[in-house]
Amino acid sequence: MPWIKAEDCVACGVCVEECPVGAISIDNQVAIIDENECIRCGKCHDVCPQEAVRHDSERIPMQVAKNTEWAKSLLRHFETDDDKKGLIDRLKRYFITERKIAEQSAEQMDAILHEICGL
Repeated sequence: MPWIKAEDCVACGVCVEECPVGAISIDNQVAIIDENECIRCGKCHDVCPQEAVRHDSERIPMQVAKNTEWAKSLLRHFETDDDKKGLIDRLKRYFITERKIAEQSAEQMDAILHEICGL
């Protein structure tokens, strides 16, 4: 999911004009991408003269930290080490499942390209 690095955005509106689905707007002199509307086409990346539109891979360390803090906050609901270990084991399975879903979905993209475009 592309995102806007607010301190680099000059609210020029180029990304707003180029977005094929209207997922970008300007609010308080900063472009905002509506995650629910964005189709991840990358056009905003290509046209931003300030390079304020950033790639989601840059956020991986931040997301990992957020997930880690979330897991730690959940542990407060459990008193015994066994219960805490059980929660951590379930969270690990959850993240492993999410990884499998992402990997298998990515693999299907080539099939879609072949089906739709013959490539």
